[in-house]
Amino acid sequence: MNPKKFSISERIKSFKYAFNGLRILIQEEHNARIHLFIAIIIIITGFTFSISNLEWIAVIFAIGFVITSELLNTAIEQIANFISPEKHESIKRIKDISAAAVLISVISAVFIGFIIFWPKIFS
Repeated sequence: MNPKKFSISERIKSFKYAFNGLRILIQEEHNARIHLFIAIIIIITGFTFSISNLEWIAVIFAIGFVITSELLNTAIEQIANFISPEKHESIKRIKDISAAAVLISVISAVFIGFIIFWPKIFS
């Protein structure tokens, strides 16, 4: 095996590919746009209520968790659709489980949001 030498230009290209993946997600996935819209609202709300550094860490982690889950779900769906364009029960199960991962990340993010913002809104 001939390992590749480290290349700055190759590392920069890898960022280009990653940003292209984000572009695809935002352009093609309606739920991702909803998640991003809500993330922007939460960030604005964080500034409005001057949340602490620790609260910012939790908010940023929650947003990243949801977006990452959506990216992985989309990748799994794309692979599944490529492998089996026709309807297949096994593929449906895989896609449903992948979607459940996004659901769990969103529920977790909502709980984090309630813990941080509920006392600030109602005090």
